[in-house]
Formats: sequence, C-alpha cells, structure tokens
Amino acid sequence: MSKNIFDIIILNGRPASGKSEVIDYLKMATQEEREKRFHIGKFDEIDDFPMLWTWFEEDAILEKLFHKPRIHSDNDGYFLHEYLWHLLIERISMDYEKKIREGSNYHDHTTTILEFSRGSEHGGYKEAYKYLSDNILRKAAIFYVDVSFEESLRKNQKRFNPEKPDSILEHGLPDKKLKRLYSDVDWEEFKGDDPEYIKIKGHKVPYIVFHNEPDITTERGEELGMVIEELFGKLWELNLKR
Repeated sequence: MSKNIFDIIILNGRPASGKSEVIDYLKMATQEEREKRFHIGKFDEIDDFPMLWTWFEEDAILEKLFHKPRIHSDNDGYFLHEYLWHLLIERISMDYEKKIREGSNYHDHTTTILEFSRGSEHGGYKEAYKYLSDNILRKAAIFYVDVSFEESLRKNQKRFNPEKPDSILEHGLPDKKLKRLYSDVDWEEFKGDDPEYIKIKGHKVPYIVFHNEPDITTERGEELGMVIEELFGKLWELNLKR
C-alpha cells in the first residue's frame, strides 16, 4: 500500500494564531483517524519556543545567581542579536537530522511538525527559511495559519497564564513586545504570486493557508476538524504533484 502521510509539515503563523491548537486537535485524534483524515502519522514535534525560553531562563540564572552578563537577551526579553533568530532555525534543522539519522524508515509512519513564527522586525519568513536544511525543504509542506495582528493580540492576551509562562498553549507576550515583533509579517511577500507553491533555495514547496478569523481553533470542535481536513487534503494533493 502506498504511503499516505506527510513527511514534514511546517506550521507558521503569528503568535496565538491557532498553530498550537491545531496540533492539540490532531493529537486528540487516533493515529488511524489522523492518517485517514489529515495525512498526518505518528507525531514528532520540533518547536523553537522551548529553545528560546531556555535561553531566557539561562540569562536570568546568569544575571541573578552568578552576576554575569546575559548571553541571549536584554532585560526586556529582546534578543541581543538578530542572528539568534536564525540560530533557532538552524537548531530546528539540527534536531531534525538527529531524528532521522537512526534509520531510513523514520517517515514510514511518522510526520514531523516544525513550528515557528517570524515577524518582519527580525527578518521575517524570507530570512528564516534560508536556514532550513535542504533535507527538510525537499520533503516539507507548509501550513500557514493566517490572522490579523489585532486577532493575534486578542488571543495572546486571552491565553496568557502567568503561572505557566513556559507552556506551549498558555504562554504569551506583553502587548508592546508583540506589536514590535509581530505587527508586520512578510508572509504575503514571502509566498509570492503562486497560489500553490513557494520556491525556496531551489525547492518547490507546497503550501496552504488556513484563515482563522473568526476563530475556530480555541474550541477545538468538529468545525475545526472539517476545515483542516479539507485543507490538509488539498495540501496532500499539492505534495503529490511537487
């Protein structure tokens, strides 16, 4: 029987756009249902948020406990150097290589989900994708969750739990920081005029856009299931024709 699952899905969109909720919905489905409805196999995730949160924690330890300079961020939580955003993408590529090096059958039953957000202020998607490996780009399909900045701000405020700032589903950014980093995104410029594929470093990468306004990800109901089933189905057809 021919393979029926994606190798790699790259999940992009503004913070609080609904990316993590889409993942959560897919996780709640059985593997059989995921493969049949969404072409998603066994889950394996690489998200750059835990990586950057570790940097913030390390900086706090260095400053408060050892009275040493912060390495990654200033006291307001902004990166000291723009290249650190690109380092995170290199880390994603490195972590992916670690997953597949043990054997050639990794993707027989596994779909790797790569998740990250990028705003124009720190280079945007156009710059970030330069640092993804060719091994990822030749296999990947992009699922972009599209919301306005105003909706990103609303949901970011709503979901933030100060007791769990490191939580994938409950972390948030201060309004001022969210505006500076993500009020402008270069997605439209990055994807170009082709409604189906993006040319990235010589690779023809299929993409689909999920317009999540009004919000249907928060409830994680069957409306979300039906919408993403249709979108993943279209993305699968594009993936087959790449």
